[in-house]
Amino acid sequence: MARKSAQGNVEAKRKATNAKRDDAKTDPDKRNNPTPDEALSGKDYGRELAKLHVELVNLQRWVVKKGLKVCVVFEGRDGAGKGGTIKAITERVSPRVFRVVALASPTGREKSQMYGQRYIRHLPSAGEVVIFDRSWYNRAGVERVMGFCTEEEAQAFLNIIPMFEKVMVESGIILLKYWLEVSPEEQRRRLEARIDDGRKIWKLSPMDVKSYTRWDEYTKARDDMFASTDTSWAPWYVAWSEDKKRVRLNIISHMLARIPYKAPPREKVKLPKRKLRATHPPADTVRTVPEKF
Repeated sequence: MARKSAQGNVEAKRKATNAKRDDAKTDPDKRNNPTPDEALSGKDYGRELAKLHVELVNLQRWVVKKGLKVCVVFEGRDGAGKGGTIKAITERVSPRVFRVVALASPTGREKSQMYGQRYIRHLPSAGEVVIFDRSWYNRAGVERVMGFCTEEEAQAFLNIIPMFEKVMVESGIILLKYWLEVSPEEQRRRLEARIDDGRKIWKLSPMDVKSYTRWDEYTKARDDMFASTDTSWAPWYVAWSEDKKRVRLNIISHMLARIPYKAPPREKVKLPKRKLRATHPPADTVRTVPEKF
């Protein structure tokens, strides 16, 4: 069974990016297509995302129709773009089918349980797509690096998790695992942008600040995780996330390609006629919201 290191995957991504740049320079037919160096315009991004949203709705209908069980895991360093990618996936689908699981720090009761027990109850039932914004792999990453578990506990986790995921897959769960890779320079830029932005400051926790100084420790933890848990039945997929728009499109496209589905036929819908009398409630019987805008 072949297991690739994360570093090898990242280097492969960089080589592919360089090859695309060279092609764009020498092949006239490719010069008009944006290379990974060029910003993807908001118009182009919106157009491509709209197409993918249609396919995600088709996937949703197929998952419900066939009772599929899909589990998607997102991991990566702080600021890698996990939250934005998940938001792009779930923007146009039903939250009753696409469930996002983003667990807080374990409670005292959860700490006393078998590790992973609090994640098991969130695994998908028939007709569900469950997306983990960080997952049981916390033990291989933040818990190991920041000292929330012992080295022995981390190694035990790495040894046993491939079998746990094999049980998941053999039970009928379609399991996809994504690692979003970001450069130290881009991570710094994104974290700094959160400091003075009132919309984003909640994303910068004290733990994020502490973790920021441990880039190399996280790199080693990432590589160890890949070496132990990149299996034929539950492989890791690395997505280069320097460009947030591109990584969202790339991951959604990849996810759709990895889950077999068809667009179920739809009955033609026509709204019936209706009778209308009063269209607003009496002004003296309700409290209204002031129209400031």
